[in-house]
Amino acid sequence: MISVEDREEIRRAYFIENKSLRQIARELGHSRETVRKAIESAEPTAYTLKRPRSSPVLGPYKARIDELLAQSEHLPRKQRFTGRKIYELIKAEGYTGSEPTVRRYIAQRRREKKKRQVYIPLEFDPGTDAQVDWGEAVAIIGGERVKVQLFVMRLCYSRKLFVKAFPAQKQEAFFDGHVAAFHHFQGVPHRISYDNLKIAVQRILQGHKRQEQQAFIVFRSHYLFESHFCTPGQGHEKGRVEDGVGFVRRNFLVPIPQVDSFEELNTHLLNACLADDRRRIARQPLTIAQAWEQEKPYLLPLPARDFDCCVRRTVTLNPYSQVEFESNRYSVPTDGAYQNLVLKAYPFRVDILYLDEVIASHPRCYGRQQDILDPLHYLPLLEQRPGAFAHARPIRRWRQEWPEVYERLLAQLQAKWPEGRGVREFIRILKLHGRYPAALVTQAVEQALQYGCAHADGVELCLRQLLNPGSPASPLDLSPWPQLMGVGEQAPDLHCYDQLLGRT
Repeated sequence: MISVEDREEIRRAYFIENKSLRQIARELGHSRETVRKAIESAEPTAYTLKRPRSSPVLGPYKARIDELLAQSEHLPRKQRFTGRKIYELIKAEGYTGSEPTVRRYIAQRRREKKKRQVYIPLEFDPGTDAQVDWGEAVAIIGGERVKVQLFVMRLCYSRKLFVKAFPAQKQEAFFDGHVAAFHHFQGVPHRISYDNLKIAVQRILQGHKRQEQQAFIVFRSHYLFESHFCTPGQGHEKGRVEDGVGFVRRNFLVPIPQVDSFEELNTHLLNACLADDRRRIARQPLTIAQAWEQEKPYLLPLPARDFDCCVRRTVTLNPYSQVEFESNRYSVPTDGAYQNLVLKAYPFRVDILYLDEVIASHPRCYGRQQDILDPLHYLPLLEQRPGAFAHARPIRRWRQEWPEVYERLLAQLQAKWPEGRGVREFIRILKLHGRYPAALVTQAVEQALQYGCAHADGVELCLRQLLNPGSPASPLDLSPWPQLMGVGEQAPDLHCYDQLLGRT
């Protein structure tokens, strides 16, 4: 094939210099057929293979490979023939060529059979539709590399995004993501499209019918939106949020964010969503924020109260004043014999209730077989049994973190009252953590040691002084009443005490 420069030279020689085909071919060193094609068209023609290239090694096995590929179409999707397996089969039948040659032929055959997917461009009315999807990303939380689950909702008209990160794709996280998104959008879309998520769909029926989870129906009824579930395996039916998940990962989480908590990570993601509102999407006349302002009046209003996004379980107290949830055990205060406890598991915390009163609250643990203990829950029992103080697991864990001044206080109290009273006095001081901030208690302990009143009453007195420092008293001006100037300065008369002894 000649270059476009050679083609131009041939055409100039023929049309401008009036040279013959034979002369041009002789002078420029091209065949007459090449010269004739250049004269016929200035545009280069695509090269076409007139006859298939010979493949003496693979050729005898092409029919066998085609047969295996045809069989593979009828096998389960996850148990079909791979390129490696086909290579092993024909190698056992006598093939002596390389594996990459077989893979290239298989890829070529699959490209020939593959039909290009085409889609219909869609347009949505304001407030009518939104789409929801989950995605995964990586963040560094508290110095540890963590895989987080991203809940993403996108309004279809304005393309306004909302994203929130969770430790796991639990149903309570799914609901909590919705509630946070509705507040971000300042309204509820009329219809929301989903994949066939297990947390929403219990069973796929014929056609577009679904047997939905009871909890999801209650949630949907609370906010009065309609749900739509895509055809299995057809994620393009909610393409806007599918694109949104990738957009969030590439633009909101690159570079990998380093934060101290999920709360800080979600603040970062929310700020990124707000900043994204200033963007104008290609072929759209308005920015996302401007389109959302048009869409907002068409959204359904938020209900008077939010849905309680939690899982409820009736739990029983074990002998160690703990309740179990998802193989983890959470402590409960020991100063009450609780029965009929209810546990509420939210995405980031666990509450334990007795008669609708929250008696304990813990950060939720997503590990397995962990003990989540609040040492304050065990202080009333330790006050009765001070001999167990040194070996109590909640105290031993707390002791690894508390300030060094606590050890000095404990040692001084035990030296002063060795028979258990010193430990009891120390426990009374620890119980102050239930009413005052930890930093303030530590400051009060330091002052009590400094003033020489290292006991529970002394520490509490220092706490009150720290909370209510008060202003220093100013001297009283008695100049208008000179008769009072000497009050309090007279020498005391001690003879009155002699009268108590019957003396004159």
